[in-house]
Amino acid sequence: MKRIDTSCWSTYKITDIFLVKNTNCVLSRDVTPDSGVYPYVTASSVNNGVSTYVNVDPLLLDKGNCILIGGKTLAFSYQENDFVSNDSHNLALYLIEPKYRKENVYLFLISVLKASLSQDYKWSDSISFRAIQKNTILLPSCADGAPDYNYMETFIDTLAKHINSDIDTRCVMLSNHVGTILTTTNWNDIPISQLFKVVKGTRLTKKDMRDGDIPFIGASAVNNGVTAYIANNSELHPANTITVAYNGSVGESFYQEIPFWASDDINVLYPKFPLTHNIAMFLIPILKKKGQNYAFIDKWNKDAMEKDSIKIPVKPNGTPDFEYMNRFIETLALHTQHNLNKLSSIIDK
Repeated sequence: MKRIDTSCWSTYKITDIFLVKNTNCVLSRDVTPDSGVYPYVTASSVNNGVSTYVNVDPLLLDKGNCILIGGKTLAFSYQENDFVSNDSHNLALYLIEPKYRKENVYLFLISVLKASLSQDYKWSDSISFRAIQKNTILLPSCADGAPDYNYMETFIDTLAKHINSDIDTRCVMLSNHVGTILTTTNWNDIPISQLFKVVKGTRLTKKDMRDGDIPFIGASAVNNGVTAYIANNSELHPANTITVAYNGSVGESFYQEIPFWASDDINVLYPKFPLTHNIAMFLIPILKKKGQNYAFIDKWNKDAMEKDSIKIPVKPNGTPDFEYMNRFIETLALHTQHNLNKLSSIIDK
């Protein structure tokens, strides 16, 4: 797609376009991860800002169908549903014109806001409710001078169709590629205890947590299992290990690249072989699939896991074929990156 011609766009005050409000605030220590259905939204630029889903008093919710701006990070996201915010410095922007409060319009506006506001605000000079009152943005306009929301919606709709079409093509290519190299003919069941030493995590209550930068791994299915960052360091596990939830989100597995504290809902797998990131990425989906055999009431605890096995590639002599696993993920990553580069070039056109 060609670049947008903005020569005929007009300048508008942000507060003439949006109703701006500070969000409510529910601190992380006051919520229980994976306890409900409401998105717990932070000023993060990953996973649409959602760190977990929680249960809170509905009076603490912010209305969805808005743009959320991280007050301290200037991260932008579209929040479709009612949500819980972790910081009252975050800003929620609602279009003043209710009939144009549509996802595609908001997505267009996010791009414009990001391009405009990132020039004015940094961590040391963060955006705020008061500061945004003076800001303006450039938008497509109608003959009568009003913002052309129909153009914004149509543009994003066309762009989405174009991207989705290309993604479908790339997925077919990727599936065909994977199918040529992945076969389970020479896979065998290998005891987990032969591959890993299984170590149970350690309980740490919220009241005993001290704020810090050490990942605390809980029974979460998102954010690599990280549910908090702490300073407590008496029960840390080493990097280059795999965490597996045996309670809550049973089977959810993540590769940990730095030392961490694992909750008592987590089993930590210490490798008995030279584990690499690629090998971990190969084994994690297999572990997650195995974990689906265990219902919440039939937890995949340490004893059960040590007695269990997973089916993995093996060499003719029956030993795990770690070279194959490493090579498979390496090839898959290169192929995927190649397709992403092609997709990026299409979007930039």
